[in-house]
Amino acid sequence: MASLSDILVSAAINSSSALLFLVAFAILRLQPINDRVYFPKWYLKGIRDSPTSSGTAVKKYVNVDVKMYLKFLNWMPAALRMPEPELIAHAGLDSAVYIRIYLLGLKIFCPITFLAFAVLVPVNYTGENFEQMKETMKDLTYSNIDKLSISNVPSGSKRLFAHIVMAYAFTFWTCYALYNEYMIVTKMRLHFLAAERRRPDQFTVLVRNIPPDDDESVSEHVEHFFCVNHPDHYLLHQVVYNANALGAMVVTKKSLQNWLTYYTNKFERNPNKRPTTKTGFWGLWGKNVDAIDFYTEQIETLTKKEEAERERVLNDPKAIVPAAFVSFKSRWGAAVCAQTQQSHNPTIWLTDWAPEPRDVYWDNLAIPFVELNFRRLLMAVALFGLTFCFMIPIAFVQTLANIESIQKVFPALKPVIEMGSVKSFIQGYLPGIILKIFLILLPTIIMTMSKIEGYTALSALETRSAGKYHLFLFVNVFLGSIITGTAFQQLKEFMNQSPAEIPKTVGVSIPMKATFFITYVMVDGWSGIAAEILRLVPLIIFHLKNAFLVKTEKDREQAMDAGSLGWAISEPRIQLYFLLGLVYSTVTPLLLPFIVVFFAFSYLVFRHQIINVYDQKYESGATFWPDVHRRIIIGLMISHILFLGLLNTKKASNATPFLIPLPILTFWFFRVCKGRFESAFRRFPLVDAMRKDTLERATEPQLNLKLYLQDAYVHPVFKGACEFERRPMVEEEEEENQLVATRRGLHRDHVQGTQEDTSQDRIGISAV
Repeated sequence: MASLSDILVSAAINSSSALLFLVAFAILRLQPINDRVYFPKWYLKGIRDSPTSSGTAVKKYVNVDVKMYLKFLNWMPAALRMPEPELIAHAGLDSAVYIRIYLLGLKIFCPITFLAFAVLVPVNYTGENFEQMKETMKDLTYSNIDKLSISNVPSGSKRLFAHIVMAYAFTFWTCYALYNEYMIVTKMRLHFLAAERRRPDQFTVLVRNIPPDDDESVSEHVEHFFCVNHPDHYLLHQVVYNANALGAMVVTKKSLQNWLTYYTNKFERNPNKRPTTKTGFWGLWGKNVDAIDFYTEQIETLTKKEEAERERVLNDPKAIVPAAFVSFKSRWGAAVCAQTQQSHNPTIWLTDWAPEPRDVYWDNLAIPFVELNFRRLLMAVALFGLTFCFMIPIAFVQTLANIESIQKVFPALKPVIEMGSVKSFIQGYLPGIILKIFLILLPTIIMTMSKIEGYTALSALETRSAGKYHLFLFVNVFLGSIITGTAFQQLKEFMNQSPAEIPKTVGVSIPMKATFFITYVMVDGWSGIAAEILRLVPLIIFHLKNAFLVKTEKDREQAMDAGSLGWAISEPRIQLYFLLGLVYSTVTPLLLPFIVVFFAFSYLVFRHQIINVYDQKYESGATFWPDVHRRIIIGLMISHILFLGLLNTKKASNATPFLIPLPILTFWFFRVCKGRFESAFRRFPLVDAMRKDTLERATEPQLNLKLYLQDAYVHPVFKGACEFERRPMVEEEEEENQLVATRRGLHRDHVQGTQEDTSQDRIGISAV
């Protein structure tokens, strides 16, 4: 059980680490040679010049202005100075709303912390329950920190009514803050969509599970269907090709070109010696050959294969998948198509809003639609197994967090435990850092699982991965730490007590895990966030690329790694802190100040990163906010259920019924918010679509929308391939109201020998 001294040791270590990271960042960001690492967003916008392009040889690499070092903390007020409307214009609505999650945390937990310390901490500290329990439970372990928790309140005490009243107060305040924030974000989204510049995805829908037709190709079938069923609004379409193999070749070729550039630069620095490499994997083994000739030959061979594969994809009808991007003449037409059912059979002609072009995950468009349900079921089973397999390292971490209890079962560890400094380090710092290490590879695994599930947009992949990661953190980091921690902490009591007494021991031990979560918050939320702003890994990679791969300014720009928010990782981590704060607000309020520091520090750091560093891969218009709201509500209801269970172990049967309405009212509040706001994030109002269309026609009457959209959804590996761009598009403007006969109709005429029209199966209004 970590004591106050252990927490102080952890606080000293993590505070020192965070301060060290911040000082290192403040110095490194001032150096001209690092300018592209710490300000890449401004370079990508084309409004910042490299300071290494002018000045003396020393000034190109090192900042010699002493006054700049005296103002090394000026990045903090600068990060807060940019107003929100300007931040939205600069970084997008997704980034601005993401920052508001941290602001919401401060709005919720600052008043809760004040109330908890003013009311609950004095009530808990004067409870004197542990002194009474120590007389009957000789092996009970607790620390002076635990005396500040509800565990120090005697069972059946009237003091518990203070906790119940505070539970209602905290819940009402949280719901009030959530409602206001939901309303603010909804208004921000609607204003953003109304003022947003023209984008291809506003006019385009993604059509999947196109039914096969014996007489028409996929492209002809799509054109015929939409000419008939959307005659006044259909404009053009782009079929989807299975170009995954070609995409893999392009990536491999880029890697080979990087190696060729590296060896070419190496030879230019030392012309007297030709560089060599081995032909095996990563050049680690195999025959020794001339590196420049080897990679030149490899690139030439791969280029021929790439051209052959491109030609095969373009000419093979089987390479066309039953999906297409269909564009319309107006936003209104696209909204009607995206938000309605296209066929009496609900499993075909499935339409949804197309992701913006940079948001499309092209590899998954080739997955047959019929496989999706099976893939998602398989990944659900895999997630279940992954979640519970991680219980093993979680249990190991908890043994470190409760090493004194393990000593009672394994006395041989006593000499190690009795070393004060070692004990403080192990219990106060090591569990949090080990848990952090165990979680490093997890986001990559979860993202791979989401890709296997077949989602076709990067935003959808990150949203689904965030959901999986949130579930994992809840089950393993939160519940796992409490359950395994309780089992180890009171191991001997479990062995000697009757089964009827075990729930009481578990109930008493749950608030004792606050000390572990305090250390975790400091490791992950203090040191981890400070490490984020330092950007040590991108710094090293940039200078390695700059030294070995960069020959031109374009190469140097490509060497920059601006990164992004990493929604799939960062949002579930924030939700864990919301959960911890809500659960422990009435149980162990001492945790709350650490949560507040996390939200305040993160708000400052990520605001700076969004302004100067991150370059978002896509813009979703804050469609993720309903998920954020729902997960906070889930955390709030979990806090009610756990608090209700805890009171049952405190013999507060008379007080327990007062808590039952809390989760019910919270769920009712969630349904109210869902009905009031969520539709604004899932649907695009036809009124707004018509308004934007009308305004655009009035201000840009000569706009050639077809020219604007025709290349928007061409697969990246085909960009610039003229022979490709001509194939799927409508080739030329046709006269208005011209009839389009399908091959299906012509085939029927030949068989039946009749010239009768067959309604929609034969003709349709052409797209112009």
